[in-house]
Amino acid sequence: MKALNAAEMREVDRLTTERYGIPSLQLMEAAGKHIADAVLREPSNAQRQRVTILCGKGNNGGDGLVAARLMKEARLNPRVCLFAKREELQGDAAENLERWLKLTNEIVEVTDASAWERAWPEVAKSHVIVDALLGTGIRGAATGLVARAIERLNQLSGNATRAWPTLILAVDTPSGLPSDGQAADGPVLRAHSTVTFTAPKVGQLVTKDAVCTGQIRVCSIGSPKALVEEIGQGALRWSGPDEFQEMPLVRAPDSHKGSFGHVLLLAGSLGKSGAAILAGQAALRGGSGLVTVATPNVVQPVVAAGQPEYMTEPLSSTPAGTLALANLSEDQFSKHLEGKTVLALGPGLGTFPDTQQFIRHLVQHTSLPILLDADGLNAFASCPDALHRRKSQFLCMTPHPGEMARLLGISSGSVQQDRVKTAVDAARRWNSYVLLKGFHTVIASPEGKVFVNTTGNAGLAKGGSGDVLTGLLAAMTAQFGTKDWLRVLALGAYLHGSAAEMLSRGADLSGLVAGEIASALPLARANLIRELQSLV
Repeated sequence: MKALNAAEMREVDRLTTERYGIPSLQLMEAAGKHIADAVLREPSNAQRQRVTILCGKGNNGGDGLVAARLMKEARLNPRVCLFAKREELQGDAAENLERWLKLTNEIVEVTDASAWERAWPEVAKSHVIVDALLGTGIRGAATGLVARAIERLNQLSGNATRAWPTLILAVDTPSGLPSDGQAADGPVLRAHSTVTFTAPKVGQLVTKDAVCTGQIRVCSIGSPKALVEEIGQGALRWSGPDEFQEMPLVRAPDSHKGSFGHVLLLAGSLGKSGAAILAGQAALRGGSGLVTVATPNVVQPVVAAGQPEYMTEPLSSTPAGTLALANLSEDQFSKHLEGKTVLALGPGLGTFPDTQQFIRHLVQHTSLPILLDADGLNAFASCPDALHRRKSQFLCMTPHPGEMARLLGISSGSVQQDRVKTAVDAARRWNSYVLLKGFHTVIASPEGKVFVNTTGNAGLAKGGSGDVLTGLLAAMTAQFGTKDWLRVLALGAYLHGSAAEMLSRGADLSGLVAGEIASALPLARANLIRELQSLV
């Protein structure tokens, strides 16, 4: 799905009403229902939760008022703080204020600092705080009373890192976050999650303030998807489930192991055998028909014992226990490439000079599609433009910001300053696909097309997660090929993050480990299939 800026979003809303006859009041009702549902889906004791909805005077506040009414009808007792005088509301927002007041005359008007101070104790005691203060059309910085409220809420939640409140939910976008991709000039509310409508907004995906959205969920409120595609002019796409609707995710009954490709993984070294094991497990759990892990002979028994379903090939080792350059002079190595669908290399290979020379030679001379990660990338840090000199048409580099910085000869901060531009420029420079890992992973093609993946959570901030992603991307490539490789790679990133999200339900993220991510990949894929079935 295309990401939209504020003007494009307004145009989609306008045409939804004018061209398709869906009243704006109906769109607001649908938006409010999604917010109410998000709160009501919270823990089983939701009926006893204290909920405060902070409403501005615009349409964002109107969405919040709809949500308040629907929660009240569901026997929740939300408290509404209106950051305006009642008579200031207009249009659909005013209509929904009237509906709320008919249901209950309870509303707290916050029109000055003293009113906010009086309201604050009850706000601070709320389990759930719904942010419906400022919407996607904000111009300039959040100021005045709203800015003070944002700063107070961020202080209360420790920028959404403390155990209280249990949920800060942003309506459409966190208050203060610009939609068009520019940096915020003022404070931005830190939400645990954001329910946005119709399409994601550019600023929610790629800016340094995008982290304020927390977990992002895109909900349809009635605007046709075709209208988003028509109006959106940018190259940025969100990796939502609909992007994978045409892919053959369900296996035919006459499938066999040869139907889904053969992954060759070059991974591991003395002390880093776990990287090879994790990548191999992910390649299997990700759906590859066959997986071979080629690894130094000194660790081959350990790697082989890590997963009985994959095959292993012991290769000559250096004194450091890494892959030796001598492997290239052995006729045997060319046979390892025969019959393989994709080559993935890098996890745990080490930086021994012989090994790095071996990596460079292999990347430059194989014709297989290549996934290059970790120490595979480090092998080119001193000579990045050697990546041009290769036989393969298809190379995907999967750096984290530090690895990308080394390849480009810049700082990690510079990489993070504009992640999309960094990924696109690198993809064009090396005629490769680039998957820039991190919060909101960016996947770019040499032609400048871009996906942004928002699945995942802080549970992935653990050693081994990148190794799992490498194996998974290899599995995706083995199954679905390179004809639409950007989408295939985006699917891998989506499933990787989705597996982490599934494992986090009922568990603390701090204890999540990479092996569990690999094990959960089939569940993540099944969940995606169910989501796609629900879209029809």
